[in-house]
Amino acid sequence: MKKKVIRYSLVAVFVGVTLFLLQRLLMPKYVDDVVEGSLISEYYNETTDHDVLFVGDCEVYENFSPIKLWQDYGVTSYIRGSAQQLIWQSYYLLEDALRYEKPKVVVFNVLSMKYDEPQKEAYNRMSLDGMRWSKSKIDAINASMCEGESFISYVFPLLRYHSRWSELNANDVKYMFSSKQISHNGYYMRVDTKAAENVPTGKALSNYQFGDNSYKYLDKMVKLCKDNDIQLVLIKAPSLYPYWYQQWDEQMKSYAERNDVQYINFLDCTKEAGIDFNKDTYDGGLHMNLDGAEKLTNYFGKWLTDKYDLKDHRNEEEYKSVYEEKIKFYEDMKLDQYNELKEYGKVVSY
Repeated sequence: MKKKVIRYSLVAVFVGVTLFLLQRLLMPKYVDDVVEGSLISEYYNETTDHDVLFVGDCEVYENFSPIKLWQDYGVTSYIRGSAQQLIWQSYYLLEDALRYEKPKVVVFNVLSMKYDEPQKEAYNRMSLDGMRWSKSKIDAINASMCEGESFISYVFPLLRYHSRWSELNANDVKYMFSSKQISHNGYYMRVDTKAAENVPTGKALSNYQFGDNSYKYLDKMVKLCKDNDIQLVLIKAPSLYPYWYQQWDEQMKSYAERNDVQYINFLDCTKEAGIDFNKDTYDGGLHMNLDGAEKLTNYFGKWLTDKYDLKDHRNEEEYKSVYEEKIKFYEDMKLDQYNELKEYGKVVSY
């Protein structure tokens, strides 16, 4: 009897280890084309706290540079951003972050208010798979699942990715148990340029009112910040597309006034920030390139430090060595991207 128990136990361990290894192999590594899927998990590698946390979609992780915020103002910050991050995902990612630290300011980009219900599983995965397990992750999954998704496939991703055999490459093996750093405190760097030309105007909508579900989670975010003595700043990044309607802007202004939070529409501030949409965007006005992100960050950094009591940490030993490494990685990637552009015959200056 004892031998049978041992034998069955060994078989169970073997099966468990095999399934675990298969799962690690088959899960997307997000180091090739769709690198944004790595952004959420990178947060857990941080070793210092942050004065400012950004949450939101690509309009934060491609438009603001935490390294520039450090260089210009000594403010520590991180972007917990992901592709098409929905407002309930932003809320639960913030809730998750508060398990590790308590920032002085939280910045939320309001474009996702336009979505009142789950949208697409692929984007859900990029926002949720990288979260560590907690009640916040469980609640985020339940709030985000589209029709046909199952909670168990988030617990055991092998059930979702078991058919990826034909897509496997060398990186799937290389990064089974480690990850390649993609971002700079959550910022996704691009140095190339594509001027904003022929940007489409917004089509008339039958209803401009943001949905009840979006407002429910915005209310929860306001309460969470107030309960933790955190200043909440609502922003609309200066992206020309997707179109930001005046009716949406008025709703955010009104909401901010009623709830005693700040709201900034950076589309109204591009001239003051020095942004040139002929030079400072890499994809025709959807997102800033590095030059645009650094200009916007410098402008916003001045506003933040004028408005709130944010300490300059640049002379503090706890942070100096950490940010020296971060700046080196930032500058090395910038140089690599410029050199790659030169290799392909694109004229750049730096």
